[in-house]
Amino acid sequence: MLKEFFTKPKKKKYATIPTEPAKSDVPEGIMIKCPKCKKNMYTKELVKNLKVCLHCSYHFPLNSRERLESFVDEGSFEEINQNMVSTNPLQFPDYLEKLEADRAKTGINEAVVTGMAKINNFSAVVAVMDSTFRMGSMGSVVGEKIARAIEKADELSVPFIIFTASGGARMQEGALSLMQMAKTSVALKRFSDNGGLIISIMTHPTTGGVSASFASLGDYNLAEPGALIGFAGRRIIEQTIREELPEDFQTAEFLLKYGQLDAVFSRLDLKEKVATILSIHQPGGELEWLEN
Repeated sequence: MLKEFFTKPKKKKYATIPTEPAKSDVPEGIMIKCPKCKKNMYTKELVKNLKVCLHCSYHFPLNSRERLESFVDEGSFEEINQNMVSTNPLQFPDYLEKLEADRAKTGINEAVVTGMAKINNFSAVVAVMDSTFRMGSMGSVVGEKIARAIEKADELSVPFIIFTASGGARMQEGALSLMQMAKTSVALKRFSDNGGLIISIMTHPTTGGVSASFASLGDYNLAEPGALIGFAGRRIIEQTIREELPEDFQTAEFLLKYGQLDAVFSRLDLKEKVATILSIHQPGGELEWLEN
């Protein structure tokens, strides 16, 4: 024991920081960790699975391009009102610079992309909000593009489908952004009165003025699993009512349980489910569907 005490210990092998050449052997982004189950998976496999976790079915966010690729028929999307851009009506500091930075980063001009498309050969006008642009916040251009898309669906006598993803009204435009709640709601009411079909699909997150207006006014209100949907934040509500809210409060599943949604569909099934709804609303479609 005494001998071992004075013997110089053998040099231990510690983990080392990889050299730059070694780092280059592992391509960046080849693996990704799920924020819910914490398991790693190949990024390519995740993308093939429409960014739904292969282990726990967590739905990763999609940008507008990815959403359209996963939902509409290939080559069928024809964008409208692409070049509309926001101004700075309140002279909010650095607002235009931030918008320009988001345009460069995302490749789109605003937080919603609208156009005509086909879903399993059924024609529709589709609007897709994009949370990578100003967190999908609703400014005057977002509201105007959605209103024009609804009017286009009315003109063509086709259904209107919207994917919502938003942090709410855009504070840099003040009351002008809040006015979009009324504008879009009125456009939907006119479209509905003319017999138009409205399908709203809420994705994570759908909050604030968006959830309190057009997102909740569909003939069918659908959502993806786990999506956060609500008006005010959880902490504000708890402080106001002085009660602790359930753990799943404001999730898609919670809203479905209490009747605020019609269905929660996995992204992997969403296109087929929506196509079924569209088929039912074709002339004679409901009877054909019931017979089958």
